[in-house]
Amino acid sequence: MAGVTGIGSGINIDDIVTASVAAEKAPKQNQIDKLETKTTTKLTALGSLKSAVSEFQSALALLNSPSSFLAKSATSSNTTALNATASQSAIAGTYKVEVSQLASSSKIASAAFSGGSTTAFNTGSLSIKVGGEDALTLNVDSTNNTLAGMRDAINTQGKSAGISATIVTDSQGSRLVLTSSKMGDGKDITMTGTSTGTGSTSLEALTFPPAALDPADFATTAEYDAAVAEATLKGGKTIATAQSAKLTVDGLAVVSDSNTIDKAIDGISLKLTAVTETDKPLTLTVADNTTGVQTNVQNFVTAYNKMMSTINSLTKVTTVTNSDPVVAGLAGDSTARALVSSIRNELVSAQSGTGSISALANLGITTKQDGTLEVDTAKLTTAVSSNYEGVAAYFTGDDGLAARLTTKLKPYTDGGGILEQRTTALNNTITSLDKQQDDLDLRMTALQTRLYKQYNAMDALVSQLSTTADSLASQLDSLPGLVKKS
Repeated sequence: MAGVTGIGSGINIDDIVTASVAAEKAPKQNQIDKLETKTTTKLTALGSLKSAVSEFQSALALLNSPSSFLAKSATSSNTTALNATASQSAIAGTYKVEVSQLASSSKIASAAFSGGSTTAFNTGSLSIKVGGEDALTLNVDSTNNTLAGMRDAINTQGKSAGISATIVTDSQGSRLVLTSSKMGDGKDITMTGTSTGTGSTSLEALTFPPAALDPADFATTAEYDAAVAEATLKGGKTIATAQSAKLTVDGLAVVSDSNTIDKAIDGISLKLTAVTETDKPLTLTVADNTTGVQTNVQNFVTAYNKMMSTINSLTKVTTVTNSDPVVAGLAGDSTARALVSSIRNELVSAQSGTGSISALANLGITTKQDGTLEVDTAKLTTAVSSNYEGVAAYFTGDDGLAARLTTKLKPYTDGGGILEQRTTALNNTITSLDKQQDDLDLRMTALQTRLYKQYNAMDALVSQLSTTADSLASQLDSLPGLVKKS
């Protein structure tokens, strides 16, 4: 730091200053390092604890759902034709279902035009109806008076009405093809073209269904027959007729304008996908979802065990032979002990008002020596099968186990709760230690500067005294009559 040192005295000033500063710094530095290590370890452990508790709370939120416990299963014997889902209000039972017709929407094709998609039409209007009700009236002008122009305009303006258009070109020419999203008997598409301008193809040629030909308009029967034949080839066509779904449930007729039916059987949503064979109905079975309930209970046990394993790892002291014990970040921590105690007390307390299910032991769930839970699958299956609603009542609702455990955990994980307060305090300690470290470094820098100045001044004085001594010795040697002893 002070450049060349020790010239006059021969002393290694750098080593002396470094050793002196280190000796002065060591006690405070050790104190800061130990406290920072301890604080950081606790801060990390608290973060892991909060994460584990929050994850358990998420599992409790899913557990405290009557619909997930009481939901029924709906199984179809012919999933090709029908699938179903059941809500908790569904009544267990079996139903014979025969599907004779699926619901479908209308699809039509206009007359064919040899000019392709660029065929030009008169200006005017094109009115489109579905089931006799207005769906879209298109203003046809110079910007859209071609098949392609009308197709694009219909697709833009007809979205809200469920109308879409495309162009299909067959051996007779190009056709404007319209599709409706509305299903049900009588909801067929009709189209009426009205020309207000002249000079191009008449918009009336797009009208569907076209007007029937009148034999009186033709001179001969042959001319009429030829016109009918041409209209059959080039005229508009029905590609698909709108119709309703038709089925029977236990012999009772059901008609629906959709293939998804929610009102035929209480609490059951039916989705039709194919027609069944005549006189061969499928079987729909509605039952309690015991498998789902067992899965919910097992998920609760798994989440609890994961949290307890995390807490155990954060609070244990591991003894190592011929070495100091390894202490976890929250060993002996009162917060962790209180949290575990409150949870365990809630688990073992009997719950009133739930019939034969008043404790986890009634479900085959017991506590192991390490504090985790284990499940007797056979006993759980029996409990769920014999008291389906009782199991749901034990876990769910305002007084259920899930809600009570959540209440116990909230003071720890809520904003401003116990864990957040402790985390804030530890972060403040880290900040304070950083300040103490900065102050210590400044003091040691000042001490180092002062020591270098003092030792350099001493070294300069020694050098000066040495020079003076050498000068005096030289002068004494030069005095006359001085006899030197060899």
